[in-house]
Amino acid sequence: MVEHSKKNIPRPTKETQNYWEGCRNHELRIQQCSNCDEYQFYPRLMCTNCSSRRLKWVQASGRGKVVSYTIVHRAPSQAYKEEAPYVLAIIQLEEGPTMMSNIVQCDPENVMIDMIVEVVFEDWTEEISIPKFRPINKELPHLHLYLKI
Repeated sequence: MVEHSKKNIPRPTKETQNYWEGCRNHELRIQQCSNCDEYQFYPRLMCTNCSSRRLKWVQASGRGKVVSYTIVHRAPSQAYKEEAPYVLAIIQLEEGPTMMSNIVQCDPENVMIDMIVEVVFEDWTEEISIPKFRPINKELPHLHLYLKI
């Protein structure tokens, strides 16, 4: 396990406990409203679509696409210095909601909008695993090289 002790380790709350338990089991869980069937992320006490409190936890597909990203060249602290440069991205999940995460297992310069990605988990402690995303098709990121001509 890579050293993560100096990083900002998430602390589960009543609202997020089920999400973090899923991550620990390498499952990406999101909420779905039992009233209107909308999916949502980040965890909340009520549906952002219809305000119902009838929410259930479901396992997401773990697939999505990059809708926005930036490459971080200067780490915010020493704890993240070894990772720079790294990609911070907004991922639209297949189910609809968006989440912020990192794109990994790919050169930061090869990340692009609409890149199809899948979730992978990085174990930071015995209790906390962080969801990150990697390209599904390793050949696809090189496509943009031909499009720039």
